[in-house]
Amino acid sequence: MTAVRAAVLRERGGRLRIEQIDLPGPGPGQVRVTLAATGVCHSDASLADGTLRQSLPVVLGHEGAGRVSAVGDGVTGFAPGDPVVLNWAPPCRDCWWCTHGEPWLCARADEAWQRPYARLGDGGEVYPGLGTAAFATETVVPAHACVSLPDDIPLAEAALLGCAVLTGVGAVLNAARVQAGESVVVVGLGGVGMAAVQGARLAGADPIVAVDPVADKADLARRLGATDVLTPGPDLSKRVRSLIGGRGADHAIECVGRAETIRAAWSATRRGGRATVVGLGSTTDQLSFNALEIGHFARTLSGCYYGNTDPARDVPKLLEHYRAGRLELAAMVTDRIGLDDVGDALAHLGTGARSVVLFE
Repeated sequence: MTAVRAAVLRERGGRLRIEQIDLPGPGPGQVRVTLAATGVCHSDASLADGTLRQSLPVVLGHEGAGRVSAVGDGVTGFAPGDPVVLNWAPPCRDCWWCTHGEPWLCARADEAWQRPYARLGDGGEVYPGLGTAAFATETVVPAHACVSLPDDIPLAEAALLGCAVLTGVGAVLNAARVQAGESVVVVGLGGVGMAAVQGARLAGADPIVAVDPVADKADLARRLGATDVLTPGPDLSKRVRSLIGGRGADHAIECVGRAETIRAAWSATRRGGRATVVGLGSTTDQLSFNALEIGHFARTLSGCYYGNTDPARDVPKLLEHYRAGRLELAAMVTDRIGLDDVGDALAHLGTGARSVVLFE
């Protein structure tokens, strides 16, 4: 056992407390990772408030990058010192979904979420948030929950690959399959939304309309590829149509996860267009359509999980874009904080693109 500092959530809706926990060494098939950076994601807030289910007490954080510090028996492909980004939904490669080309829907991806992985200072068990527990100086994860990184990629930026960038870019390229010249509306400009804007730019979309209530995000959205930035409102679809030939967008990418914003994305899409829902919402937030509009508008409404990505395949592709200057990571890091500041960052999500905890 090794004592590490971690942000622990003991009760749903409570505050994160920085505590010392006892972390075991890696068991068979596991690796121990010393974290360098972890992004603060809306999913962490959803886990903390109970919107998403997670056993308690828990160490949250899932968008992390660091270096392997030890490997367990049977682990090949990783050695101490190797830089890695964490994969919070690692595919087993054996279940029906994995063998049918949908590893992001793996039936066993959440197995590590359900098992305690360390001990609290009082001896009680603690669970790893989304299987990764990245709001801590160190963590232990299954080896297949790590994706190798080149040595020359800054880890503070590489952390974003673990969730925001894979999810946002993947939503555009893998789920929506946006083509060059098609129009895109991105609703919600958190880390995932800003990555979706970049994904639309990578796809050659035009125009790219970004939507968010926080006006201060407009400059960054334009830097990352948005041609227009709008604030939400009851006339949003009318304003979108005025920018896109009176039709509406070919694609809408919804990155919030609320019924209100899903409806807005749907309504901003042209007849025959496609709305892709990336945000994970509450089970109590009901979305409704009338029986006429489904057939009349002939739109497609589809969900998207983890950007429909396979990180082992897609992280190297994203790094190619990064090295070529086509994908910006540093610009998306709007706040660099310490572990003690994680609670405040969760409480103020929505004001920037991404807060990143730096451990080094």
